[in-house]
Amino acid sequence: MTSHDLQNPAPQKPQNQISGTIDGLYETHLPVADLPRSRAFYQDILGLTLAHELPQRRVEFYWVGSPDSAMLGLWETGSAPLGMQLHFAFRMAAADIHRLCDQLSQRGIQPLGLIGEKITEPTVIGWMPALSVYCKDPDGHSIEFIAKLPEPPDLGFSHGPYSRWQQRDNSSRP
Repeated sequence: MTSHDLQNPAPQKPQNQISGTIDGLYETHLPVADLPRSRAFYQDILGLTLAHELPQRRVEFYWVGSPDSAMLGLWETGSAPLGMQLHFAFRMAAADIHRLCDQLSQRGIQPLGLIGEKITEPTVIGWMPALSVYCKDPDGHSIEFIAKLPEPPDLGFSHGPYSRWQQRDNSSRP
């Protein structure tokens, strides 16, 4: 057993919870101010595939990956019950995240780090560890692109650029 296992034991399910394991997020929905503008972002820039649209309700649904993977619903202002800025993360391969800062910048989208700082390379969240890049959609929602790293967590590395993650001193790692 490692020190990580002692600090982060596997969670125990309380007796009153439903059986089965929740192993991912299938769908999420966002309120948007301008559906055509959001379509241009999610479909034309991020490459999500339109699954279904309901023009009379001003809503569009997009597949995230395959139809079995996940779905994103975009509800134009006034058609959704919420009017706030939200956050969600898309799972991606690490190789794709390494190219993402350049790809977003080339499209006029500012890549951001964990606390909203401008970045030019992916950041690492040490406790997971995971590689990530954030950006804002046209409505200010926080979009994260994330890939878990195969290395063990490093609780001493809060978050920072991937290049700094790679340069860590091996003696300070658990």
